[in-house]
Amino acid sequence: MIIMHGDIAVAGIGKNGIAKIFVPDRMPYDLYFEEKTTDIDSLVQNLENFYHWCSTRLIHIDRKYIKEIFGSIGATQQMTDRDRAQIALSYHALSLLDIYWVRDDEEQVFFSDINLYEHSLSNAFADLSLRGRSMSVENNHLIADDLSTPGMFPKAWIREEDGFYLIKDGDEDAVERELLASRIAGCFDVPLIQYEESIYDDLRVSRSKIITSLDISIVSMDAFLIYTINHDLNCLNEVLRKDSYGYYMMNIIDYLVGNTDRHKGNWGWLVDNQTGERLRLHELMDFNKAFNSYDTTDGAICQTVFDKTGKPDGQTQYDAAKTATRNISPKLTTNIDDNWFGEHDTWREMFHRRMDRLFCN
Repeated sequence: MIIMHGDIAVAGIGKNGIAKIFVPDRMPYDLYFEEKTTDIDSLVQNLENFYHWCSTRLIHIDRKYIKEIFGSIGATQQMTDRDRAQIALSYHALSLLDIYWVRDDEEQVFFSDINLYEHSLSNAFADLSLRGRSMSVENNHLIADDLSTPGMFPKAWIREEDGFYLIKDGDEDAVERELLASRIAGCFDVPLIQYEESIYDDLRVSRSKIITSLDISIVSMDAFLIYTINHDLNCLNEVLRKDSYGYYMMNIIDYLVGNTDRHKGNWGWLVDNQTGERLRLHELMDFNKAFNSYDTTDGAICQTVFDKTGKPDGQTQYDAAKTATRNISPKLTTNIDDNWFGEHDTWREMFHRRMDRLFCN
């Protein structure tokens, strides 16, 4: 199998686990091969690494309606990485998050023939992933409408005239939290995905435009952590070296709006597909668990402050936000209107208490 980055052959791996890296600086961050080895354990590990990487390009096991999604392609939830990889490989392990894909060594296919940005998707699958509707569809119609987007809430990519939009359900409460938190975040000087209210099939959803393209990819911090461990680097040191402002602003915003879901899968890098360069941390996203742990001004344990292995060091969200204010000066570009909170008086009160504690003490 050949791992491709657009039209560049990056690496190859055989069924025996023998691997060859052609372009080291274009390898996926979360994929590691041991080259020039005949050691059985190393060869087996190469295969396991490849299958695991492919499996991460499939739907996460905790996604709502996964039973219906897997049932539509004749799969089960009780699968190994290899089983999941085979499903991903059936559509070349394509994604709307980056331009990596996989082809057989003898296969005559080009990225321009199959990339998701220029080829249609099945809107029928959006119904399935959002509402749990069973239907019979072929694997090649499932490519990344929903399969390659991490998270636990129902979501789907919808192609419109000006590009792809991600629509997310979860329930009224989750949608309301995301819309309000992202509106507040938008008052600060920070790159942010803009969420707007929309209706899909009489269902209230949040809607946001895709930030990836043929030119730009995103790399999750989960993937980057694997890379830094394999290369004996400190993940957070690398983040601060490249984009300290984006990192600190993320911790400030998450503290203020009580976002307790900033796991390593929903923040990461914006990457130039032509050069492979990490540009900056990508836009802030995913606020449907905002206003949680919102009964004190300390907040939850901060997930974005961790040691070299990725283990959180126990700081609260307040601790992380206060550290941020010692290093940068956050800027409000628009006033925050108390009326946005509606009937959520306790949210409004706690938001102001956190603002006062962070910036006035």
